[in-house]
Amino acid sequence: MNVIWSPQPKQAALMERPENEALYGGAAGGGKSDALLTEALRQVHIGHYRALILRKTYPQLSELIDRSRELYAAAFPSARYNETKHVWQFESGAKIYFGAMQHTSDRINYQGKRYDFIAFDELTHFSWDEYSYMFSRNRPSGSGTRVYIRSTTNPGGIGHGWVKERFITAAPPLTPIISKMQVASPDGKLSEVTRDRIFVPSTVFDNKRLLENDPGYIANLSMLPHKEREALLYGNWDSFSGQVFTEWKNDPSHYGDRCFTHVIEEFELPKHWKIYRGFDFGYSKPYAVEWIAADHDGRAYVIAELYGCTDTPDTGLRDTPAEIARKIRELEATHPNLKGKKVRGIADPAIAKAETGQSIADMMAREGVFFDFGDHQRLAGKMQFHYRLAFDEGGIPMMYVFKNCRHFIRTVPNLIYDESNVEDINTHSEDHIYDCVRYVLMANPISPRKNALQKSLLAEDPLNLTSPKLARYDFYNI
Repeated sequence: MNVIWSPQPKQAALMERPENEALYGGAAGGGKSDALLTEALRQVHIGHYRALILRKTYPQLSELIDRSRELYAAAFPSARYNETKHVWQFESGAKIYFGAMQHTSDRINYQGKRYDFIAFDELTHFSWDEYSYMFSRNRPSGSGTRVYIRSTTNPGGIGHGWVKERFITAAPPLTPIISKMQVASPDGKLSEVTRDRIFVPSTVFDNKRLLENDPGYIANLSMLPHKEREALLYGNWDSFSGQVFTEWKNDPSHYGDRCFTHVIEEFELPKHWKIYRGFDFGYSKPYAVEWIAADHDGRAYVIAELYGCTDTPDTGLRDTPAEIARKIRELEATHPNLKGKKVRGIADPAIAKAETGQSIADMMAREGVFFDFGDHQRLAGKMQFHYRLAFDEGGIPMMYVFKNCRHFIRTVPNLIYDESNVEDINTHSEDHIYDCVRYVLMANPISPRKNALQKSLLAEDPLNLTSPKLARYDFYNI
């Protein structure tokens, strides 16, 4: 028998999974593309089978299509690829399509269509709205087919946050994650439905064929800047290309001593510390309220939060300004570190606009919640974040975050740069908490600070690749 392709152990682990959704990879060189392409072939013996493999744009599909020519043509000589329609058709009648979704509005291109198998290559390039919409397209095209979704990705990209939350932090690798939902029928009868998903990790160290063909690939990844090396070589989801706040560290082993970590244990605040309340309004998008204390050195502590978000990523509760104000008052009346304290509110100046006869600020003031209006300079505000996150030589930053502020910890480190305005945050990411804290920091600016930890990272050279002796030796052997 002529074996054209066989899965490596981690690829086989993916192919054995029964879950509705699975994410594979999480680092460079783990054999992700081959895993998706061959998984799509699983049901091509069924004539009505339809599969769809997605990338963000059509140009990004070129490498996948080229690889499919090698695999598909060798395995199924009678199969034909249509360049115009981007589809493989097999002798049985089964089809595998290659598609793109450059903009969220492009999802309507798939309206009314059905695919037994849907694959996303580089899932973090997609938004949650784009990914979740395709659930409705993932249905059988006829009897006897299996219906499921598979994805691959590296850390980083506009979807990094929601992918990390859905697949990475929800459970340890290779642990099924089960979502249960209540569905009401037209007669009002409730029934429970479930959907399961899993993360199957893979790195270049799992791809023995790649390492045999290109032993230097690990060295290539090792020569990347620290953050990219951590993401692409080791699959570190707290480190990725395009990350804005590369200073960020969340180290539970130092929650107690507060050295070289931004996340710390909660503690009872001294009575004389000042307390601020940052606010960024949202209705269909989440609203964000963060309470920030300042010590005698001007160091900021994010101590509590109120985040108006549903279980769906970046989706608001649709609370009115009055409802938000009442929730703020309730929290400030009961929280141990806020109860009885004077709190200064600072918010986006946009809440002062009276577009419908009464401003958001006025509606909240009627409920006894008041705000000053913050400085909305975006780049200056971003730099205040950088200055405060920088560690001094002793490992102490100018901003800490209590470990109970989980939405700050989830969203702010995952912010990425805007592709067109490369110095600013991508505003399509979940930036609401960042914005509300930015207003407070701009009201209490500090001078620029160097990051001692960043200097130590620049000095790292794990494989001694920059050693002059090694460099001369390698060149000599070439």
